[in-house]
Amino acid sequence: MALTKVLITVKTYPTLSAKYDELVCTAGFKEDGTWIRLYPVPFRKKSYNEQYKKYDWIEVDLVKNTSDFRPDSFRPKSIDSEIKVVGHIDTTNNWEERKKICLGKIYYNLTELIAEAKNKDICTSLAVFKPTEILDFTAELVDREWDKDKLDKLNQLNLFETNKEGKFEVVQKLPYKFKFHFKDNQGTESRMMIEDWETGQLYWNCLARHEGDEQKAIADVRKKYFDDFAKTKDLHFFLGTTAQFHNVAPNPFIIIGTFQPKIELQTKLF
Repeated sequence: MALTKVLITVKTYPTLSAKYDELVCTAGFKEDGTWIRLYPVPFRKKSYNEQYKKYDWIEVDLVKNTSDFRPDSFRPKSIDSEIKVVGHIDTTNNWEERKKICLGKIYYNLTELIAEAKNKDICTSLAVFKPTEILDFTAELVDREWDKDKLDKLNQLNLFETNKEGKFEVVQKLPYKFKFHFKDNQGTESRMMIEDWETGQLYWNCLARHEGDEQKAIADVRKKYFDDFAKTKDLHFFLGTTAQFHNVAPNPFIIIGTFQPKIELQTKLF
């Protein structure tokens, strides 16, 4: 594919990799409106100028990720490939320019989307989905620390070394999984985890503001995603599969981002 321009719309919360240490799954749209996934990207080790934000246009030298069967998965040509930020789309006119790129194809029926993912001739692994009704937003307690064996292995390999002054600090693990409970246009109910980096960062910011009170922090996250996004915005989900579960999970999708312009009232003409 070589040098490619991508509008970044997804950055997931960092995870640990035994090969590359801390990684972020990035996804977005090419100029023609088709999805593309960029993985692996050691985002927090990139220079300040390369640390792109959501809705930045970037240029990067890409090649097909041959270790990933999903057709829209690519990777930087090398782990050190330069990522150049070349533009940004803001929220002017209720996200008008963002809508032109991001809302070209929207799914409303989750069963149909999953069928496309399982169809090896299509293998859809990234999609924009519009829930018909949001029923709830919850937090589920999980392990509070990263796997010790994996951390020890990475430290032994010195993968966290960044400079002479010290070691790279791996991102703090989220102690909760946040999930949306929603219906599609057939009335099918689903509970789906959200792994957006912004969700995790919001939790940490709220936790600091409430001086370590986790329940108050969770309540604030819910207020943003349920009371605000779900009830007052035209909420869409960016969905993605993981390579590990794409072909085996009944529903291989997770929420990897949200798209939430204001609701536009339709004016009737008589």
